[in-house]
Amino acid sequence: MYKNLAARGRSALMAACFFTPLVTHQAALAAPATPPVKAAFVYVAPITEAGWVRQHEQGRLAVEAALGDRVKTTYVQDVPEGADAERVIRDLAQQGHQIIFTPSFGYTEPTLKVAREFPQVKFESITGYKTAANVAVANARYYEGRYLAGIAAGRMSKSHVAGYVAGFPIPEVLQGLNAFMLGMRSVDPQASVKVVWLNAWFDPPRERDAAMTLMNQGADVLAFHTGSSAVMAAAQERGKLAVAYHSDMRKVAPQAQILAVTHEWGAYYTARVKAVAEGNWKPTALWGGVREGMIRVGDFGPQVPQAVQNEVLARQKDMAAGRLQPFKAGAQPVRDNQGHTVIEPGQALSDEQILNLNWLVEGVQGSLR
Repeated sequence: MYKNLAARGRSALMAACFFTPLVTHQAALAAPATPPVKAAFVYVAPITEAGWVRQHEQGRLAVEAALGDRVKTTYVQDVPEGADAERVIRDLAQQGHQIIFTPSFGYTEPTLKVAREFPQVKFESITGYKTAANVAVANARYYEGRYLAGIAAGRMSKSHVAGYVAGFPIPEVLQGLNAFMLGMRSVDPQASVKVVWLNAWFDPPRERDAAMTLMNQGADVLAFHTGSSAVMAAAQERGKLAVAYHSDMRKVAPQAQILAVTHEWGAYYTARVKAVAEGNWKPTALWGGVREGMIRVGDFGPQVPQAVQNEVLARQKDMAAGRLQPFKAGAQPVRDNQGHTVIEPGQALSDEQILNLNWLVEGVQGSLR
């Protein structure tokens, strides 16, 4: 009996010695890994099926898909610019988020103010223009896609008149509006664009009303720089054509959509969160376009002939290769709609000039208000 007990004791000791390394290894595997990066996103409008906010939400989802348990994301939607934005951004910083993305031009100053209070937090001011030690800025060259969309609109319009529903007369919007006009006139010298300013980014009823007004004034092709798909729906209802912005909107306007100008944020957002995780985040300033994969046109509607599709895609390749610049004059100067020369023959605007653009190009019927 004692012999058996001793044998059992030796066996237990041997078993313990044998399994100890395995148990230790398993414990090591189970030990908490580096905590995930907490990333937050603030959206200026509700998340809808398409539009400005949808594209940034797609970017957030891309971060989760790429980084898995290395990141934990959250978002707050429908946050007005101004005091509400400052309150929400501050609250997210207080909750321990290490990086906060604020994708709206009107979030620029609230972001900078909160960033000064939380120097350990990284902020990404999307469409902003002011950096700080812990504030990066990034934007896309939307105007490149607008120029390409203008080519398609110029080919498709029968009235030679396009309508443009615009949010605010800030440089980013003016860049897109002017590039659209230049794209149209590159294939249709008779083309003109009528613009309606809303002084709002997201107001579907007013967006729709503006679209209806423009179509009543002879526009048979519409474009817009606002946050919803209301303009697309209006064009579909009236049997007109429209250029989708931010997202593919064929679900809303299956017959009306000419093409979509889309912006892609997933790769950028993922890289920035990864930089925080790896401790090498810097307050960079990026302005990416077709070449960088941040802007693309495509998602053509059924009414667009293959020849037009091929032409637009060929020009997109030229743009990616640097052979096509929307704000470069040919043999003739580019003039504003007051008759003043704004680009000399053979010259191109610098990035600084584009970023501070404050005029409407010849052919645009409207003013900066």
